[in-house]
Amino acid sequence: MTGILEYTFMQNAFLAAILVSVACGVVGTYVVVKRIVFISGGISHAAFGGIGLGYFLGVNPILSAIPFSIASALIMGVTSKKVKISEDTAIGILWSLGMAIGIIFINLTPGYVPDLMSYLFGSILTVPFTDLLIMLVLDIIIIITVILFQNEFQGISFDEEFSQVMGMPTTAIYLLLLSMVALSVVVMIKVVGIILVIALLTIPAAIAKQYTYHMGRMMVLAVILGMILTIGGLYLSYLFNLASGATIVLVLGLGFLISVIIQRLIKG
Repeated sequence: MTGILEYTFMQNAFLAAILVSVACGVVGTYVVVKRIVFISGGISHAAFGGIGLGYFLGVNPILSAIPFSIASALIMGVTSKKVKISEDTAIGILWSLGMAIGIIFINLTPGYVPDLMSYLFGSILTVPFTDLLIMLVLDIIIIITVILFQNEFQGISFDEEFSQVMGMPTTAIYLLLLSMVALSVVVMIKVVGIILVIALLTIPAAIAKQYTYHMGRMMVLAVILGMILTIGGLYLSYLFNLASGATIVLVLGLGFLISVIIQRLIKG
């Protein structure tokens, strides 16, 4: 295991696994508790529009995906709250529009797009150092925001109607939470890709929720589990020459299955 860390690309990959686990553990806890997995999936797929925009403008697609993902999250949040259509319909519309916009921008971009598949299915082994810095900054923003608004986030996660009665600006807090989901999606894109990002966002938190209902402990446990399972999947993908993103998701799924079996045995 230590031998593969002699390579720079593996060092970057392990750092990426750690950074992405922080985002998925912290924000994923709110996603699981508030049951907004579907809207998180919509945000992740809509982020492809930002990827396409980055290729078209000739900038780092990760950077262009940040404002595009946040804008998509805010539009989904406002639409689901204000427009008289069902939430899943609004998400489905914006989900498909984001993907379509990304495809159009890529189609308009001259030349061949060499690493497009890495944004769709992930390529943790090719994460450059500049993307690691972006991921670190986004993690810091997520952690600071969660610390500052932890009570508000918990309020809307467990009982949004009661929080509104108590005078909390629930809509604004909800949109802020969706913005944190959008930032988390951007952090994870290079690791598992847009197609598989929802697994990394939900599975560690779902496992942690089986062992504690305390939000702080759930976040810490989700971060630790994310690190262990992501690094485990990364190592297996390197060892058996498999697609890194898919292998990480399979290990996450296996971890969830083992956790369910353990819970069944404990309860008897």
